[in-house]
Amino acid sequence: MAGMSDAEVQGQIAHMIAFIDQEASEKVEEIDAKAEEEFNLEKGRLVQQARAKIMEIFEKREKSIDLQVKIQNSNLKNAARLKLLKKKEELMSEFFDKNVEEAKRAVRNDPAKYKDVMIKLTVQALVRLLEPKVTVRVRQQDVSLMKSVAQECESQFKNLTKGKYEVKIIVDEENFLSADLIGGVLLFALNDKISVTNTLDDRVTRIFHERMPGIRESLFGSNPNRKFRD
Repeated sequence: MAGMSDAEVQGQIAHMIAFIDQEASEKVEEIDAKAEEEFNLEKGRLVQQARAKIMEIFEKREKSIDLQVKIQNSNLKNAARLKLLKKKEELMSEFFDKNVEEAKRAVRNDPAKYKDVMIKLTVQALVRLLEPKVTVRVRQQDVSLMKSVAQECESQFKNLTKGKYEVKIIVDEENFLSADLIGGVLLFALNDKISVTNTLDDRVTRIFHERMPGIRESLFGSNPNRKFRD
C-alpha cells in the first residue's frame, strides 16, 4: 500500500473489514437458512415417522380390541346357546318323566289293562326266544300277576307258532326288576345265557326317541337349520 496515507490505509482496511463482515453475515444467514431448512425437513420426517408409528400402534390396538370383542361376543353367544340347549334338554327330560309318570298312573289305575299288556309283552318276548324253558323276571309287586297269566302266555305262544313250539314259564320269585320301572318282563333262557327285555320303560323310551323331532318342534318350533323332515 505504498504511496497511501495512513488515513487511506485505514479506510481501505475498514472497507475490507466491512466487506468481510458482509460476506460473513451473508454466509451465516445462508448457513442459518440451510440449517433451518434441514431442521424443518428433518422435523417433518420425524413427525411423519412418529405419526406413522402412532397410526401403526393405533391400528394394532384397534385390531386387537376388535378381535377381543369378537371373541367375547362369540363366547357370549356360545354360552347363551349352551344355556338354551341345556334348558331345552331339561324340558325334554321333564316331558319324558311326565310321560313315564302318566304311564305308571295308567298301570295303577287300570289293572285289567295292565294284565293284558303283561301277557302281550311276555308272548312277544317268547316269540323272540323260541326256547322250551324260560324264566320270567318281573317287579316284585307283579309276581302274583305273572304267575296268574303264565299259562295263558304259554297257550298264546303255542297258538302263534301253530303248535310248532311249546314253552314252560318259570316265574323268578327271588330276583326282581326295579320297583321304579313302569312294568314289563325280562326273560332268560339257556341257563341265563340269553335274555330278552320287554318292559314298558323300554317301549316308552323308544317311542319318545322316535318322536323326539316332532316333540321338539311342538315345544320349541321348527329348526331353521334342519334340511330333512323324514
